[in-house]
Amino acid sequence: MENSTAQRILDVAQGMVRNRGYSAFSYADISKEVGIRKASIHYHFPSKDELVVELVKRYREGMGKACDRISHSNSSLDQQIIQFANLYRDGLKNEQICLCAMLAADFAVLPQSIHDEIQVFFSETEVWLINLLQQGCDDDLWTCQPSVTQEAKGLIAMLQGAQLLARSSENSTSTFEQIVYPLLKAKFPKR
Repeated sequence: MENSTAQRILDVAQGMVRNRGYSAFSYADISKEVGIRKASIHYHFPSKDELVVELVKRYREGMGKACDRISHSNSSLDQQIIQFANLYRDGLKNEQICLCAMLAADFAVLPQSIHDEIQVFFSETEVWLINLLQQGCDDDLWTCQPSVTQEAKGLIAMLQGAQLLARSSENSTSTFEQIVYPLLKAKFPKR
């Protein structure tokens, strides 16, 4: 029971952070949505910072599993890049932005413990993407300029920026697709 309550708290908090950001949610908000007292939330997560650290860890693990599924699929490398982009597109269906992108917007007010987790998320995601891009370079499918690392950083920045831009449009999913997919198809063509 306690574990399911903690998971429900994390689920609700994650939705709030991905939609509102760090500074725009409180334990009172979570309490109301989950239907428990604030003291019960404090029992599982003594502070908001500890709660957010757990959120980022869980989100990072989820992204890692999603990337592993993509890597182990039978999809071509160009399709794996599209599938990676779809991870960002799919969040918009629920009117949500990448958790770590939302937290990065509040980076100046976050404690070091959350900084560290966000940096690990971006580092792990970047390493996975570097490996994928390098495979395409090794197979002469595309080139990465000025480097595979810079290309990976740029791709992540583009996807997160596209999420933010698309979020303000009437049809965020369609807007995201119109921004991202032509650029990906031009840069990483199917051969």
